[in-house]
This record gives sequence, structure tokens and C-alpha cells, in this order.
Amino acid sequence: MRIDEESEGVSASRNHLVFAYYVTGHGFGHATRVVEVVRHLILAGHDVHVVTGAPDFVFTSEIESPRLFIRKVLLDCGAVQADALTVDRLASLAKYSETAVVPRASILKTEVEWLNSIKADLVVSDVVPVACRAAADAGIRSVCVTNFSWDFIYAEYVMAAGSNHRSIVWQIAEDYSHCEFLIRLPGYCPMPAFRDVVDVPLVVRRIRRSRKEVRQELGIEDDVKLVILNFGGQPAGWKLKEEFLPPGWLCLVCGGSDTQELPPNFIKLAKDAYTPDFMAASDCMLGKIGYGTVSEALAYKLPFVFVRRDYFNEEPFLRNMLEYYQGGVEMIRRDLLTGHWKPYLERAISLKPCYEGGINGGEVAAHILQETAIGKNYASDKLSGARRLRDAIILGYQLQRVPGRDMAIPEWYAIAESELGMGSPTCEMSENSSLMNSCTEDFEILHGDLQGLSDTMTFLKSLAELDSMHDSDKSAEKRQMRERKAAAGLFNWEDEIFVARAPGRLDVMGGIADYSGSLVLQMPIKEACHVAVQRNHPSKHRLWKHALVRQQAEGKNPTPVLQIVSYGSELSNRGPTFDMDLADFMDGDQPMSYEKAKKYFSQDPSQKWAAYVAGVILVLMTELGIRFEESISLLVSSTVPEGKGVSSSASVEVATMSAIAASHGLSISPRDLALLCQKVENHIVGAPCGVMDQMTSACGEANKLLAMLCQPAEVLGLVEIPGHIRFWGIDSGIRHSVGGADYGSVRIGAFMGRKMIKCAASAILSRSSGTENGPNPDELEDNGFELLETEASLDYLCNLSPHRYEFSYVKMLPESILGETFLEKYDGHNDPVTVIDPNRNYGVTAPAKHPIYENFRVKAFKALLTSANSDYQLTALGELLYQCHYSYSACGLGSDGTNRLVRLVQEMQHSKASKSGDGTLYGAKITGGGSGGTVCAVGRNSLQSSQQILEIQQRYKDATGYLPYIFEGSSPGAGKFGYLRIRRRLSVNPNE
Repeated sequence: MRIDEESEGVSASRNHLVFAYYVTGHGFGHATRVVEVVRHLILAGHDVHVVTGAPDFVFTSEIESPRLFIRKVLLDCGAVQADALTVDRLASLAKYSETAVVPRASILKTEVEWLNSIKADLVVSDVVPVACRAAADAGIRSVCVTNFSWDFIYAEYVMAAGSNHRSIVWQIAEDYSHCEFLIRLPGYCPMPAFRDVVDVPLVVRRIRRSRKEVRQELGIEDDVKLVILNFGGQPAGWKLKEEFLPPGWLCLVCGGSDTQELPPNFIKLAKDAYTPDFMAASDCMLGKIGYGTVSEALAYKLPFVFVRRDYFNEEPFLRNMLEYYQGGVEMIRRDLLTGHWKPYLERAISLKPCYEGGINGGEVAAHILQETAIGKNYASDKLSGARRLRDAIILGYQLQRVPGRDMAIPEWYAIAESELGMGSPTCEMSENSSLMNSCTEDFEILHGDLQGLSDTMTFLKSLAELDSMHDSDKSAEKRQMRERKAAAGLFNWEDEIFVARAPGRLDVMGGIADYSGSLVLQMPIKEACHVAVQRNHPSKHRLWKHALVRQQAEGKNPTPVLQIVSYGSELSNRGPTFDMDLADFMDGDQPMSYEKAKKYFSQDPSQKWAAYVAGVILVLMTELGIRFEESISLLVSSTVPEGKGVSSSASVEVATMSAIAASHGLSISPRDLALLCQKVENHIVGAPCGVMDQMTSACGEANKLLAMLCQPAEVLGLVEIPGHIRFWGIDSGIRHSVGGADYGSVRIGAFMGRKMIKCAASAILSRSSGTENGPNPDELEDNGFELLETEASLDYLCNLSPHRYEFSYVKMLPESILGETFLEKYDGHNDPVTVIDPNRNYGVTAPAKHPIYENFRVKAFKALLTSANSDYQLTALGELLYQCHYSYSACGLGSDGTNRLVRLVQEMQHSKASKSGDGTLYGAKITGGGSGGTVCAVGRNSLQSSQQILEIQQRYKDATGYLPYIFEGSSPGAGKFGYLRIRRRLSVNPNE
């Protein structure tokens, strides 16, 4: 329907409408589902102009009609792929900028003119952002049809690219906001930019020929097992081999190159082959997840063996839908490329996919579009405005489902969470007694103490349930999470298991100044990671089937293997299991280099998380000369939320190393253990973090702040938190990453500043000592020879006092500098864990100034904690937090969400209610590496303060749609906890 300001009528009739249908340039999947909707629109007698970059045959092979018009124009680029399985996030943003941002004005002008020229009644987008804005400018209604939106996809990419690309996300969301409503497909992602939503069934292509007809055409008997390899853009240099398939199997290959040579049990399909028919004739499918493959696999009840794609952010939602309906088997990328397909294919054909929902989404969507075009109003406007949720679309929140999250997710997803127990286990204090009894009934505790920690009791209870799960019959399998099924076969229950625990941390003061040698104050939080470890002789180790097949294929006798299960994998889109031969860590007779290990774990980003865990073993081998002769089974279960700036990674590293050390009889002090864990993160994971996270997790104590001088890691002691003071962490919902570009560039800027200061001090010394009679006292009168000598050899930026910085160096530091310019003048910045990009511009003044002043603020904060209880004390503590927060922002490490939370604390602090009595909240700051994550707030330890924190939580939700997680409470570090050595109690018949 065209909007006519001078008339209330519409130009369309039900008999003949004109649709402009824009299709994203991201792969063929969107085009193939558009075909179904377009086919029904044309059957209804309407004209459809498809704007696409896809080949014509995708549409013309299915639709032969003069009412179909194809206009070859590409108005977005989707996600740029580095290879068949990996999205290049930086290239994607750069390409989108080149395709849709730079020429935006001319695109809008051209599209408005074109839409008017064809007299379009409705614009449909799947899911090109600028199409919605062009429609609005042309006075035409628009509707989107999709399961994801590009603001959602690109939001996570911004973390890798830096905040300079954030405007792309805002612009895309703004474009979508002009859309009348969203026709939402199953397996959808959160899409808060749309004002209203109409859900439809799966959109799938129809089957033209029966299974029998297709097999007869191919000359394949009905009893022959057939897998279809539906893998567009196969990995470069990948050669398919006959032994990849189980004996007697055949494989149909889609999308193979013309020059690709195939073994006799592989059959190449024509490029324009109608894939749905061949899928329906197969016994299972092997490929990568996309809407087309998942929806058609479910519709045809075809088991799907899939390999994850990296940074393909719609995948977790499609994967969960696939697995919920018992239709998916995940294959490890390594096994795909090396041809260990047999266990996965055999597992797939044993599945009974159970999707019984509608598959006529194309017809339903076409009807809705027709009715909209003639004037029907599907949009309720009830969510207009607030539904835009600008803060909610910032990167990463979509994959971070934790207790307290209030997010629109599919019904099947909510049911799965409820039925499968996907939430993190919690336990009220009132239940501790029964939990304690249960733990001692389930396990003999041979060493260690539960210390009354309810989360440890819950973890042991979950271990006991794994044993009963492993012994249970298959009827319960449908309701068990995949990761828990893997964990059920991990341990030999008659042997000893070692358990360690390490908490996350709340950065009270210090933060990013740690790498510049600052004093920091850190509090271990209540949330923690538990790791259970068991050693086994290789001959007794219970291997997963694919690992066993791999060893047998290589003709090996049983060799030591590392098997890891990580709970919570679905919360952050990573594989739940990892395994490797421990011999793979050796390079000849020496451990492999850290650089090789980093590349090894980076091969498959869905399993890159294993670097935090398995990397511990390599560090122990390299730094302490340990050799591991037995197999290791390892279970990781963490309630420290990822991406919230509370050191989830450090807690995993510290708990893992503590458990492995205990199980192998290694005596490592908490401080040394923290330093070893930092090596894991710096050199194997590749994240340029300081050491305060690992030190707090290892050395912290409950209800105390760990005071540490990061030069490099000198623990100065524990600071008691006065009884009248309390700290809270409030999660912004914006994903934080130490590995993000903003954190790294600020760190580089700080080290650049230190190098410049050292060179400046050296230059003054050189000029002054260039006289025959030695230093010129007049030249050094204002500076001081000894001070300059110290500053010329400055080891840590924080050893420079604020007054010296202001007096001597503030004017000589540039606000920013190009990497190439810096390298030409200064050679390097002397930071072993970051690399300067010659083509990037780095801030210098703010990153260098921050740690110098932060060190002073932390010292003042520590002194204030021991001063008398007064309103002045709390006001001063709060002011220091505020100063730190705004200094982060000056460095470019702020975020909309954390700024909003700090503003809410300020509003609460200065409200009449707070001023009328004793104030309750006094200050807040962003924490850790910044760019999102958690805010630390300080206030009186009172009921009123807690109520105000809950009020802030609710006000943030009202403004953004996201309910923040509140970190409240403290717990002991790994050193204080020690370790548990446990053994499963044998079942006893009470009648005997």
C-alpha cells in the first residue's frame, strides 16, 4: 500500500499488487526462502520485483512467470567469510561500510526513484536495512521477513573492530525501525529494533520428486545408506577420500567445484540441482548450519550432522532448535577435515527427528504481505518506542543468558531451558544442611572441606547425578543436555576425583592500570568456577567414540588423552567438549611453543575456549617441566558469567590449574599459580590481560579486598571491608572482552606514552650531561637529576607521580599517533603481549594519564577504608569511583550501558530520599577492561541500599529491556579453598 497524504485510499487492489522484495547478499539461503514467499505472491496474481545479487537460476528454476522481475543490485554484503567455516568480522564491517554506508545517499535516492517508477504497493526486505528507509522516504509501507537482523549480527563484530564501527549498528537499527512490522521465522534471534512481530511457520521449499524416484535416477538402491554433503564453499585444499565414509555408504556432494576429483563413493550433483529432492532421498545430511539447511532438515525429518561456523551469530538459535527436535549431531571440525566421519554418521541415522510444526510459512507470509499491501494493519504499536532498545542491541548480550535475564526467546527455547535444566544451579542457604548431608551420602570426602559453600555442595550433587545418568536407560536421553551426556561418561566412579574452586572478582579499584604497575583493590565474588579432574591409565580411560575411532584409525595403542566437558556452552556459542592426545603438546622431546599452541587452539573458534583449560597443561609442562603420562578427564562448571568483566576466564584457569596440581601432587603457592595462569591467558589464549584477575581468584579471601602492587604481582595484604560499607556489581548486559580491540589499543597507547616519557627524560639528561664539566645544574634546576634518571628508566608508568607528569610531560605527549609514525621514531613500545598495527591510530594522552592518576586514587581509596566511619568517608570513596569511571571514558573504554548505570547511581545518591536521611549509595564505576561489562557501586551496608540497587536494576530494565544481573557477596579464593579429594560411595542396599 502506498501512503498518500492527500487521500485515505490505497492504490492497490486485491487482484493485482506490486511488491518490491529486497534480498540480502549473504549467501543463497535467503534467496531460496524468498523463492517460496515470492512463488505464492505470484500464484495470487501479483507482480514481484526481486532486488538481489543471487544468480537468476535460484529464482527462475522454481518460478516461471512474466510476473517475476529480477533486478541485479547488491545493497548489503552480509557476513564476509574468510573461509568456508569462518566469518571475517573486520572485513564484514569494512565491506558493509563500503557497500551500504559510504554510498548511502545515492542508494536512497536511486531506490526511492525506482520504487516510485514501479509503483510499488509494499516493500519486503529479507533483510536489507536500507530498503526499509528507502520505503519510508518513498512513502511506502515496508515489512521484514527473517529469523535474524544485521544489527544483531554485526553487534558482536564491533568488539573485534573497535567502537569506531558502532555507528553502523545504530544506523542499521534505525533503518529497521522504519519497518511496519516483522514476519518472524522459527529459530529466530532477538531483534529489538522492530516495533512489532508476527510469527509464521517454517519457510521451506517443496519436494518435487519422491525418494524412490531420485534414487532410481541416481541408480542407488533403497537400502544403501546415503549422506548428502550440503556444504557451500568447501574448505580450500580439502580433498574428499573414500575412507571418509563407512563401508557401503555413498555421499552426494553439493556445491563442489568443476575441477574437484571425487572418489568412487562420492557423487557430484549439478550446480543447479534442486537440493530439497536430494535431501529427502538421503538418510542424513552433513554440512554447516544456516536457516535453509536447518529448516529443510526439520521439515523432511532428515538427521543433520553439522559443523559450527565461527562468528556466525544466528547459529546458536538455529542449532538449539535443531537439537531440541532431536535432529542434530555436532561434528568437531578436526574430524570433518581429517575424515573421521563414521561415528557421527552412525549416530545420525539412529536419531528420530520429531518436528511436527507447520512448514507452510511461505504461503502464510505471502498472505500477510498481501493483506498488508491492501491496507490491513498488523502492527499494534504497543511496543513502539521502548521496543527500539538502543542499549539492548550492543554487542554480545544475545548469547549471554544468565539468571535474571529477561529476554524474548522462542517458546521451544524456553521449554527446553525449563525441561533440561539449562539455568545455573542455585541454592538457598536454608538448604545447606540437606545439601551437606546429600554430599556426604554421595561421596567420601578424603581430603578438604566444603567450607559451607552451597555452590560447591551443588556441584558435588551434580556430579553424583552424572553417575546415575550414566547408569540410566536411554528413555531419559531425550531430556538430557548434550554436554551432560558427555560428562556422564567422563569419569570412572570407583576412582578418586579431585575438585578445585576459584571465584571471579569484582574490580573495586585499579582496573586497567594493572598492566602499568598500579596498586589494585579486588574483591573475590560469590560466583565461582568448579573443576573436577581424574587421572586414568590410558588402558582404563573411557574414550568418547570419535576419539576412540581416531586412535584406532591411526593404529595406536591406548595413549594418554585429555577429555574436557564444559558446562554452559550454549550461553556463549562454543562446543561443549574438547579432546586431544596429550602427545600433541610435544614438539619432538620438548613441549610445543606457546605460539604454536595459540595457533593450534585458534584453528576452530568454537573450541578456542579449550585454550583456557588445556593451556594450563602446556604451561605446567613448559615452566615446571612436568610430563603427563596418564589420561586426564576434566569437567568445568562455572557460575561466573562470561563477558561481564568479572574474570570468568581467570576463574577457569585458576580452578583448572589448582585441580590438576592437586591430582598430580604438585605443590604450587597461590601467587605462583596465578602467575602461571596469566601465562595461559597472555601467551596461549592471546589476551593481553594483567595479573590482578588471576591473583584475586587464587589469593583472595571472602569479604576482604586483595591489595596488590602489579610490579609484577606483589600482594601487599588483605584489606578488611568495614562492616558499614558494601560493594555491588551491576551487569550492563553489554559483553566485555579483554581481547577486544578497544582494550588492546588503550594498553598499547599507555605503553607508547611510557616509551615517549622515557625518551623525553633521556633526551633532557643527554643535553644536560653534554658539557665537558658534566651536568648543567641550571638546566636541571627544575627537574632534578635523580628524578630524570629514574624517569629515563621507568619500568612502570604508575611509578611516575601525577605532579611530575603534569610538570614535565603532559604537554609533550600527543593526543594520538599513527602506529607507523610511532614505530619509525621509537622502534617499539616494549609490551610483550600486544602488537602495534602500523595503519592504526592510537590514543596516547588519555591512556597514559589514566594509570598515573588511578594509582594515586587507589592509594587514597585504601587509606580511606581504614578511616573513621563517616558520611565524608563514603562520599570520598564514591567520588574516587566516579573519577575512575570518567577516566575510563576518556580512554574510549566507556559504553552506553555502563554510563547509564553510573548515572542511575548518581540520581539515586542525589535524590531527596537519600539526602533527607543518611545517604545510602555513594558512587560507581566501570570495571575491568571496560567497553561494557559490570559497574561497581559502593554504599552503606543497609537494607535501604539493597533496595536502591534493586530499584536501579528495574529502572535499567525499563529503559533498555535488559534486567541486570546483580553481583552481591564474596567467597574465598582458590588458595583458601584448597582442594577436595573425593570418591563415589558404592550403593548400599539398606535391607542387607
